[in-house]
Amino acid sequence: MMEQDMQEILFTREQLSSRIKELAAQISEDYRGKAPVVIGILRGCFIFMADLVRELDIPQMTLDFMSVSSYGKGTVSSGLVNIKLDTSETITGRDVILVEDILDTGNTLSKLVEELGKRNPASLRLCVLLDKTERRVTPIQADYVCFQIPDGFVVGCGLDYNQQYRQLEYVGILKPEIYE
Repeated sequence: MMEQDMQEILFTREQLSSRIKELAAQISEDYRGKAPVVIGILRGCFIFMADLVRELDIPQMTLDFMSVSSYGKGTVSSGLVNIKLDTSETITGRDVILVEDILDTGNTLSKLVEELGKRNPASLRLCVLLDKTERRVTPIQADYVCFQIPDGFVVGCGLDYNQQYRQLEYVGILKPEIYE
């Protein structure tokens, strides 16, 4: 039972599912008649992205992944972005939906959006499960957001602490004594 490690449960499985369905309907409408490539940022996106793409009504979409790191073993971003796994598809002239678990300081995602923009996609939109605006350091906004959240170290639905808690079916704030 990992629930005892939580300070608070922010979103239940049912709340996550309901909001992801709403967001998928909006994205499906925005991309009607288009063939976007949906690029997930591993590892944190995998549960959210799987739930999202199963709800999308976009017959011609394709999926791809990237792995990017800006964290070591702690809870604070190093500010350096390291692309560990790049896309396998060319995105030049394609509509791109970049899927990430959380938009926090904005450092990692702004650098990634800048890098992908150099590849000349037709469009590039950012979709995040969680947006923690009060911690934003670099100005960037997501086009699609499931939930705005307060500052706190969140886990579950793909988000982790030292590779643990990703499998939780809810999103919770981890008790500070767990990671301090």
